[in-house]
Order: sequence, then C-alpha cells, then structure tokens
Amino acid sequence: MTVETIKIDTLVVGAGQAGVAMSEHLSKLGVPHLVLERSRIAERWRTGRWDSLVANGPAWHDRFPGLEFDDVCPDGFAPKERVADYFEAYARKFNAPIRTGVDVTRVERNVARPGFTVHTSEGVIEANRVVAATGPFQKPVIPAIAPKDVPLHQIHSADYRNPGQLPEGAVLVVGAGSSGVQIADELQRSGKQVYLSVGAHDRPPRAYRNRDFCWWLGVLGEWDQAAMKPGREHVTIAVSGAQGGKTIDFRELTQQGMTLVGLTQAFNGTVASFQPNLVENLARGDENYLALLDAADAYIERNGLDLPLEPQARRVFPDPDCVTNPILELDLAKAGVTSIIWATGFAVDYRWLNVDAFDANGKPQHQRGVSSEAGIYFLGLPWQSRRGSSFIWGVWHDAKHVADHIATQRKYLDYREATPVARTSTVSA
Repeated sequence: MTVETIKIDTLVVGAGQAGVAMSEHLSKLGVPHLVLERSRIAERWRTGRWDSLVANGPAWHDRFPGLEFDDVCPDGFAPKERVADYFEAYARKFNAPIRTGVDVTRVERNVARPGFTVHTSEGVIEANRVVAATGPFQKPVIPAIAPKDVPLHQIHSADYRNPGQLPEGAVLVVGAGSSGVQIADELQRSGKQVYLSVGAHDRPPRAYRNRDFCWWLGVLGEWDQAAMKPGREHVTIAVSGAQGGKTIDFRELTQQGMTLVGLTQAFNGTVASFQPNLVENLARGDENYLALLDAADAYIERNGLDLPLEPQARRVFPDPDCVTNPILELDLAKAGVTSIIWATGFAVDYRWLNVDAFDANGKPQHQRGVSSEAGIYFLGLPWQSRRGSSFIWGVWHDAKHVADHIATQRKYLDYREATPVARTSTVSA
C-alpha cells in the first residue's frame, strides 16, 4: 500500500520508542496522525546493537506506564530482542497507525499555505505538523584521528555484534561509556587481550543497599535535572545490566587481565598515543560513585528507612600497574592489536528535514521538543526536558508534553469567529 496523496494532521517520523510513545499520546488526544518507519518497529534494538545487549535499567523502570514485561523479573534486565518485542506489543495495544518500510527522504515547508510537504519512498504526504522521532543514535561517529592505511580492523560499536566477528589478536576499545565498557568486558571474557581507552565518566553503583541506581536517582531528584552541569558535556556514564547487572569498576576489570589507557590522543601509523589523564579520569569517576553512596546514606538516615548496610560497596581495588605506570604510547602492531572498536558515540542526522529548526552546528533548536520552526517537533533527544529523557520512561513523558502542545495548537486553529448578532435600536418620539 502506498502513502501517495495522503493528507494528515501530524506525521511522526520513526517508530522506535519515541515514535510509539508519540502515537499513544496523540491517539488519546484524538489527533489524526501517521507514523512512518523505514524498517520495522524498534529496529535499532534488533539490528543496531550487539548480540548480548540488555537494557541498562531494570524491567520495572525501563518501560512505559501502560504495559509491564510479563516474562522478565522486575529487577531483571530485558534482552534487546525482548525490548523490541515490547514496543511492538505496546503499539498493538492501541492500534497505532504505523506504516513500516517507508523511508522519509525530505520535509519542506509549504509556501503561501500551511503545513509541510513530505517526500517518501512511497510518494508525497501533506502534513500540518511533523514530529522527528528518530532519536539521537542516527550517525555513528568515528573521530578524525582514526588511523588510515594501516592493517587494522576498525568498526564502530554500532557495527559490533560479538567477539567472533573480529580477527585473531588483541583489541583496542576507544570509549568507556556503557557501550564501550560492556563490549570490552565481553571481549576480555571471550579470551581476547583488551586495551580500554578511558575518558571522563560517571560511574554510578548498579545497586546500593538493596535499591537499583535508577531508584536512587529518582528519590534523590536526579532524574529531574533540567540541564547538564557545565563542563560535563563530554562525560559518559559507565553502567551495565549485563550478567544480571553489576557495578562497573575499572580497577576490577584489570584484575581480569584488561589494560587501561587514558583518552586516545593520536595515531602515527600503528603507534597510538594517549593523554596522561587516566589517573584523573578514574579519580573523578570514583568521586561520582562515592557521592551517590553518600547521598543515598543520608537519604536513608533522613527518612528512617530500614535498608541493609553495604560496607563492601566502598571497597577500593588496588591500582594496577597500568594505572601507576600509565601507558602513553603503544605500538599496536608489536602489542598484537589487530582491531579497534570505536565506542565514540553518535551524531544526529537531519538532512532530510529541510526547515529552519537548527543552530549553526546542525543541532535542533527546541524547548522541550517544541522546535523554533512552528509545526516541527523533536522527540527522543538526550536532555530533551531533563536528565531522564534518555531513558525509555523519560521519552514517554516527553512525548506527552509534545502531544499536549500539538493539541493546544489545534484548538487555537479551530477557533471560529462568532457570527455577529444583528442589533436594532428603538428611537422614542
């Protein structure tokens, strides 16, 4: 079935978690809409992640309010395929008007008439409003420093699936956020020698005193932070739900045989150089970790909660040799490194959205998803309204705000001037 000549009030582009949430709220508000997805619902969860990935938050937390995981323990971590199935089931719950296999190639504002013309792989759609619900993981970023013309197998974390796809030999993983550290750990457990390049990071406990860190961030009000703290723009978060969930401790990883290095700085052929900031990066991660433990202890005492003590949470592993004598330069060939995995994040790609809604750097200009270009909305962005926007439940709440804004605009446009009442006057003699 084609979508040619369709006219719709609101068009939602993308049927991942953001698009499904958006459709639910628009449906509840009676807003006619259509969701287009170029692949399948929640396709990134199925094929855009490594095989062993699980959700980073427990099942009681990483879900929408209207549906629970019926086959995952509330404190467990849903596998990626199960997460994708969850969103498909959620969309069926309210019969979401989603059309898959349709690629949106260009959106442009109409001239001298309201709305937008949307070009797709199946024709043209006229829409009064467009919601870009394609999320932040659109374009894998590999830094310009990546070595060229060298005999190294290099892939982005988006293309990593399992250890078996890599050639024999050691691996350098660049980036120690959630993706990088989980991939590095899996490779190390598979028997590979791993070098992990560690930059600035936050390192929350997976759980503390019988509560997951997601719960702690909630009761401590951390999810509601409206903006990232200055200077923290490039700080990643190292947390994992793998193997039932565990706290990431970089020193503990070295006891498994992993070698830590500082932030990757440059390459000269197969010789990699690293910044001398490993000790500093680990110390700041420790500070972040201990600060959350302190805040949790204070909250427990202040509220008289009966939660078990956990003194072992403050245990500090000894510094390994790679920390006390940091490696600043490594000849990858001599070290047997045959692969580099770039866990260096993603950039947005809105080339299909030909509207005036972006700053000089190509980033969306918006207020809680409401764009600077009237009729254009964004959904699924980190820090869209608060810190929690990056999580599944957070995007659901952001979608509600955007949907409410659309409904309000529709009410204004539905305004009709009242018919004037004929007035007569009586003149007395």
